[in-house]
This record gives sequence, C-alpha cells and structure tokens, in this order.
Amino acid sequence: MKFYIIGDEDTVLGFRLAGIEGRHVDTPEEAREALDAAFHLEDIGIIVITERTAQSIREQVDRYTYTTTFPLIIEIPDRLGPLEGRGSIREMIRAAVGVHL
Repeated sequence: MKFYIIGDEDTVLGFRLAGIEGRHVDTPEEAREALDAAFHLEDIGIIVITERTAQSIREQVDRYTYTTTFPLIIEIPDRLGPLEGRGSIREMIRAAVGVHL
C-alpha cells in the first residue's frame, strides 16, 4: 500500500523527496483529473491532498470520501498553513490519536 500526494508544487516536491509519488496541480480541472487518476492507480492506499486543492474540488472530494472506503483521502495544510477554521496537522493528530506531539 502506497501514498500518493496531490497539491501545489512545493508540497508535492517535499513528498517526492521522501519517496512518495504525486502530481502537482495548478487548476481545479487538473486537480479533478489527478484525483480520478489516483483512484485508478494500483497499490495506492492513501491519497494525501492539500486543503486548498481539496477546497477547489470540494464536491468531488466529498463524493469520494463518503462513497468509497479505499483509498483513504487525507487533507493536509500546504506551505501557506491551514485554511481558516481548520487545525494544524499536530492538532489533527492529537484529536485522532490523543497523543501530544
């Protein structure tokens, strides 16, 4: 099972340096295509998508999130930080796992 990243160029580059494949997108249309393609890749278990990218295609992300069980979609902040009203990765982990980092 592998990870796959969809987002801005800097975020995708950072994940690639860690050995995770992905696709950088600049427009909502590119984001839609990348998400559809990621769902058809073999061995992808978790799709990581930046919050801003996910927000630009919210309807599609929600449709996949609520109608499929695999692969899992995880939204993360990009280099500009979390969107207003969303917590940091540290806060998300604390809420999900109950562990302070």
